[in-house]
Amino acid sequence: MNVSVVLFTSDLRLHDHPPLRAALDGSRQVVPLFVRDPAVDSAGFAAPNRLAFLADCLRDLDAGLRSRGGRLVLRSGDTVEEVCRVAAGTDADEVHMSGDVSAFAHRREERLRKALEADGRRLHVHDPVTTAVPPGAVTPASSDHFAVFTPYYRQWSQQRLRDTLGAPRAVRVPEAAGSEDLPRREELPEVSAGLAPGGEDEGRKRFAAWLRGGIAAYEDRHDDLAGDATSRLSPHLHFGTLSPVEIVHRARAAGGPGAEAFVRQVAWRDFHRQVLAARPAAAAADYRTKHDRWRSERTARADVEAWREGRTGYPVIDAGMRQLLHEGWMHNRARLLTASFLAKTLYVDWRVGARHFLGLLVDGDLANNQMNWQWMAGTGTDTRPNRVLNPIAQARRHDPEGEYVRRWVPELAGLEAPLVHEPWKLRGPERAAYDAYPDPIVDLAEGLARFKQARGRD
Repeated sequence: MNVSVVLFTSDLRLHDHPPLRAALDGSRQVVPLFVRDPAVDSAGFAAPNRLAFLADCLRDLDAGLRSRGGRLVLRSGDTVEEVCRVAAGTDADEVHMSGDVSAFAHRREERLRKALEADGRRLHVHDPVTTAVPPGAVTPASSDHFAVFTPYYRQWSQQRLRDTLGAPRAVRVPEAAGSEDLPRREELPEVSAGLAPGGEDEGRKRFAAWLRGGIAAYEDRHDDLAGDATSRLSPHLHFGTLSPVEIVHRARAAGGPGAEAFVRQVAWRDFHRQVLAARPAAAAADYRTKHDRWRSERTARADVEAWREGRTGYPVIDAGMRQLLHEGWMHNRARLLTASFLAKTLYVDWRVGARHFLGLLVDGDLANNQMNWQWMAGTGTDTRPNRVLNPIAQARRHDPEGEYVRRWVPELAGLEAPLVHEPWKLRGPERAAYDAYPDPIVDLAEGLARFKQARGRD
């Protein structure tokens, strides 16, 4: 046997792909395999925006493989069963894949290892591929993971990253490896109109442009809502069309405060993944409970619907939620504001917001999404769990001219700052001119008082 299988999961690229390079070692034939597993769909992760982006990624990966003499093999079904079927059909003696952190991924890996060993085949799991530093590589003396970011980041920054790998020049795929047709974005319903394109080629172009024209100003401008001065690379990190290791290497080579601030954000991603790897239950349960008596989705139905639709009466909150609906993506500062508003001001269970985000975000990563929601709800790793972000103060600070609000809330396009952030202050005919936009669904002072009372801080 001189055939290997490479199981692609959230690493849909050819550059800096250790499992692929290991599989090719010794001039082997390789089956590049992706499995559409219904278990992923039933778990709620088959959101239309991510399926559309995934379709782009798979077609781009197939094109890259074909330019090197290979092709992508697509199968549908249980991942373990399909991998074993492909391995048997091509007489492959080993399977290579990237490690991951979710409980689902751990169970899949263990099932696959046992099934392959029963057939006399080997499974090789490679780290780090989806992170810059793998979970468990950096730990404190007294625990299996860091619960606070700053000390984690100090040690993370001292780690020597592996060297990056180039894309292979040639890939030979056995003829016996049959494939299903690849999906197309156009075939999928309910995709956000402004969803960005996916694929490794697109990701590498975006990253190159970011290094040339965006990263230097990142430290000063990353919270600028209207300026849209973030990298927008999170979908590519989620699907693995870009390598976190390569990103950190190249950002550090660029140097400067902006690059340092950007690398810190990559470290935050690794931090959340090491938390979830150590505490898988945190995907659905409080990491650090505050014994909250959250309002449920049922009891707060009207408020939750207003929040989802971008009709809360707080323009910066509504702008963020409408951006999410249109693009399947949201500025990071807006994510913090909208999460604080739901969990703290409306005092609605953070899981309600986390589910909504996962239903729309193209970068809807379980570790980042759930742990960021918990951070903002005060049940996660935030060392100030009772902080509440005031949407008016935040809007004045991060959207001082109101450009972000006017872009996404066209009902208020005729208002200048600061009134665009507080349209309810208009009176008489002036307010009537903007009556298409609702009044606030909650008074901020009342929301704060409710939260403080619930947390026993009144």
